[in-house]
Amino acid sequence: MFKNQTARRAALLTSAAGALLVAAPATAQAYSGWGGTLLPGQSTCVSQYASYGVRGEGTATKAGAKFTVSRGGAQIYSTGPTTSGFAAEFRSTWGNFPGPGVYQVCARNNNSTNTLVNLRILVDGEF
Repeated sequence: MFKNQTARRAALLTSAAGALLVAAPATAQAYSGWGGTLLPGQSTCVSQYASYGVRGEGTATKAGAKFTVSRGGAQIYSTGPTTSGFAAEFRSTWGNFPGPGVYQVCARNNNSTNTLVNLRILVDGEF
């Protein structure tokens, strides 16, 4: 009988531990991204909350696009009217991070032709 009680207790503990693992929320964030065609005058954005660092990246085909990075609606970085690619990084350890908040990376097609755009925003430990 001792062996059955021990086996039963081990099975219950294993089941309880497995249930806790399944129910535990994931703390890691996945980067946000977008890829697609922007028509002339069209724009798109991706956003994510950052605590201590943020990096925005983007590429555009043909004549390019204008890329911006904003925090809480205030623009903190911008490319020229058209560029084929950009990367902007802000880290608290570098002293250029404006502070915790929701960051947004946007692309706008200022050209008269369609452009294929890829956007990505990475925060905190993602880069």
